[in-house]
Amino acid sequence: MLERLAPSGQDYQHHLTGEDNGDAHLKRTITGFQALLPITKGKLDLGPWEQVFYAEFDGQRKKRVVVKIIGE
Repeated sequence: MLERLAPSGQDYQHHLTGEDNGDAHLKRTITGFQALLPITKGKLDLGPWEQVFYAEFDGQRKKRVVVKIIGE
């Protein structure tokens, strides 16, 4: 579905900046790029059908993860 909405290999205006990953930016915008994950007593506290997925739309570039802890 994401590939239909933001197909790779197209001529996006973003490519005028010298980058060639306009589709990756659009896919990230559609899927969201933040997650709020509950942790209880040091363990991930998800429901029985919940899972966490990481989706990569921009190849094997270096990434950084920012973790912020809010609460007790």
